[in-house]
Amino acid sequence: MSDEDWVTDSNEALELQLVRTEADDALLVGADRVAVEPFHPTFTYPIFGDQEKIFGYRDLSIKLHFASGSLKQFLEISYDEKIESEDTPADNIESELFKFIPPDYTKSSTAFEATVEADAEFTPCGEKIASYTRAAATAKGKGKANGDAALSPDDDNAVVFEVYHTTWDTPGFREYHRRMQVFLLLYIEGGSYIQEDEDAWEFFTLFERRKRAAGGYTYHFVGYTSVYPFWHYPDQIRLRLSQFVILPPYEHVGHGSHLYNALFEYMLGRPDVAELTVEDPAEAFEDLRDRNDLRFLVKEGVPDDPMFLEGVGADKRGSRCAWEAGLRQKYKIAQRQFDRLLEMLLLRQLDRKDPAKVRAYRLQVKSRLFRFNYEMLSTMTPEERKEALAKTYESVVEDYDRLLKMTFH
Repeated sequence: MSDEDWVTDSNEALELQLVRTEADDALLVGADRVAVEPFHPTFTYPIFGDQEKIFGYRDLSIKLHFASGSLKQFLEISYDEKIESEDTPADNIESELFKFIPPDYTKSSTAFEATVEADAEFTPCGEKIASYTRAAATAKGKGKANGDAALSPDDDNAVVFEVYHTTWDTPGFREYHRRMQVFLLLYIEGGSYIQEDEDAWEFFTLFERRKRAAGGYTYHFVGYTSVYPFWHYPDQIRLRLSQFVILPPYEHVGHGSHLYNALFEYMLGRPDVAELTVEDPAEAFEDLRDRNDLRFLVKEGVPDDPMFLEGVGADKRGSRCAWEAGLRQKYKIAQRQFDRLLEMLLLRQLDRKDPAKVRAYRLQVKSRLFRFNYEMLSTMTPEERKEALAKTYESVVEDYDRLLKMTFH
């Protein structure tokens, strides 16, 4: 048997699951059952190496299960056969995982069942800052589990999602974060753990709240985001969004947008915050941010303002410049992001059959692109610069059209 026969893909071998009590599990029907189904990580290279391979086992299974509220963990490693060789020993799976998860996990299924039962009493840490309501799925697959529902949180068919704000000073949160943070390794490319001695971190956690058959509520972890403050002249802070995770059972049904909007609204209400920025965002998060920022500006009536079309294509001076600066400061959006949002909204209502208007729009976008890429463009000849700007402009407009279609259609 060759060495390759003993190699396992670590992404496929590692099974994750959010576990509820049997009684609470039984309440889930239809589309809602995805919340308790097993799922797999997107990345495991921080744990098992760049190749994401585990050596030394045949038919390997690694179960890392979580009590769905407290995220207390259960680990079970099983296989049909393990290589016995002093020259090429099998990888020590538990030893590698131990570096990244808290030491209080259990390998006893009986002990984990007791933990899950006790988890029914779990409540989130921190201050609740936002909530929204969905209708539970029904046995016939109906209901509005994948969309917002206009029903009261007290409705028998209501599922409430709540966002909590925490810091390291929030009682119990340090311990909770140590169980939660493994998800950023498994779902954010290039993700790494943050240092607990960096006191200024702030966190926003999202939970599903469900009614129990016996009365009361249970809470189940959905995802989280973290932000770090930097000084902003003269006496405010700039919040930088660093990590953003929605677990796979809850993806693609709007929970990420709700979490982002809760953070955004919270930031708008804080006089000490000057603006919100994002650290090296993934493409999927950039799209989420753009869509929600666009909807926000439309809701605020920005495209209806008489100043919106003033001076398009010309150098931004006087009243137009002051109008943009005032809006950006009011909504606390970073400069480049704000410029892009205005360009998208202008494109949305641009008469593309009017050459003069199209030219004015093109000049405005190219002017920003030149400023943003000045260092690189300044090394080119005039012809090279013209060609590069033309290609970049076409690419930008194509992407804007894609985002506008996603956002407003």
